[in-house]
Amino acid sequence: MTAVKKTSTIQENKQIALDLCPVTYVMEKIGGYWKPIILYHLSKQSKRYSEVKRAIPAITEKVLIQHLKQLEEDGLVIRESKPVVPPFVTYSLSTSGKGLIPVINAMAKWAIKERTGAFV
Repeated sequence: MTAVKKTSTIQENKQIALDLCPVTYVMEKIGGYWKPIILYHLSKQSKRYSEVKRAIPAITEKVLIQHLKQLEEDGLVIRESKPVVPPFVTYSLSTSGKGLIPVINAMAKWAIKERTGAFV
């Protein structure tokens, strides 16, 4: 993959949108297909990698690893590694990630309403 030129017009426009639009900021952090699903599954309790993978069987290992790293870099997920053999790694939501739970729950509630026609 080629490196992103940070001074390009597209990057400058993206930064302006991030600064001016709160929805753009949120989508930068949780945008895409898998990130909200990962956050949803971590909203109840911390999970090991294998538990997250089992909860989302359609996601590939590569994509799950990439998104967990991105969510960690964005401060939404905490990765805790215990120095034992075999390695014991858990993922949980940070305080900032927990702040997104009402948003994720609202998305789930909206989806149920749209699919069933009944508001939950």
